[in-house]
Amino acid sequence: MKNLVAVAFGALTLGGCASVGPTTVSRDRFDYVEAISDSWKRQTLLNLLKVRYADAPVFLDITSVISSYEFRGQAGIFGQQAPQGRAGDSFIGADINGSYTDRPTITYSPLSNDKFARSLMAPIPVPGIVLLMQAGYPADVVLRICANSVNGISNSYGGRGDAHGDPRYQELMELMRMAQADGVLGLYSKKEADQSVVRMFLRGPEPKVAQYRRIGELLGLSPGVREFTLVYGAQPSQPDEIAVQSRSMMQVLVDFGSYIEVPQRDIDEGRVYVAARDPETTKLFPPLLHVHWAAKLPDDAHVAVHYRDAWFWIDDRDHLSKAAFNFLMLLFSLTETGPTQAAPLVTVPAR
Repeated sequence: MKNLVAVAFGALTLGGCASVGPTTVSRDRFDYVEAISDSWKRQTLLNLLKVRYADAPVFLDITSVISSYEFRGQAGIFGQQAPQGRAGDSFIGADINGSYTDRPTITYSPLSNDKFARSLMAPIPVPGIVLLMQAGYPADVVLRICANSVNGISNSYGGRGDAHGDPRYQELMELMRMAQADGVLGLYSKKEADQSVVRMFLRGPEPKVAQYRRIGELLGLSPGVREFTLVYGAQPSQPDEIAVQSRSMMQVLVDFGSYIEVPQRDIDEGRVYVAARDPETTKLFPPLLHVHWAAKLPDDAHVAVHYRDAWFWIDDRDHLSKAAFNFLMLLFSLTETGPTQAAPLVTVPAR
């Protein structure tokens, strides 16, 4: 009996002194990060597939994650003693019970309002494209994904219409990537008359800059001018302007989705659109990423989703495809594709 009382007292004492919350931080934080990251990748790949099959993409955002923990402990002692000289039982006992409850509250918000639709269809701002280059992303990758044309030179596109692309665009992308790597190409933005102006310039000694004179020739720029203004449009209006016709996020999704491998039966039945790409176009503009399909879930996949009775996946050993896919997710984060209103108010009762 003395041992039972000691155990009960010890359980109550430990329950009052210890806190459940701090011990769960390191575990829950990384578990939620991994789960949200995995679901974000799967949602992006699923929407690429939906666009490929001419289905409506759906985006569901996680606005809040709240973990509520409850720990209860109870201990008691009971007994009975019969009076001296009377019939009855004398006994004594103790009981201990406890409970632990984990109640996560996860709030989802569908991105489906008119502002989201307009943002999805609006062109990517030119300053955003410059920001990506300033962050260190190669110029050829950014221009290949984010632009339809530069000064009238057309990029390849996987949507309906002419998808071939101009060979000069591939030459321009390669030269700009090399100039960026050599430190000759520079970009910056500044405020002029309450407007954001984006400028591109060629810096360095004349022999170094002369190696990239072909950039100005391709774009039809004034010879000898080293600084140019980047504007949105199909054609420049001034000899020192570079007109970038940027894509919308929907166009980016269509172009990425056009490279997804699909079952031949879906192509034969006309369920998907297949962009017209000849071998020369494929050589100049290789696939942005490789998404494979299989009847069974592969063992080594960076991301995989089940759609239309098949598994679509990106190989974890395909570094270029993983980098392009991660760039697409980053592009969604940089563009204004979600509502700006406050998240739903969630009240969690104290227990």
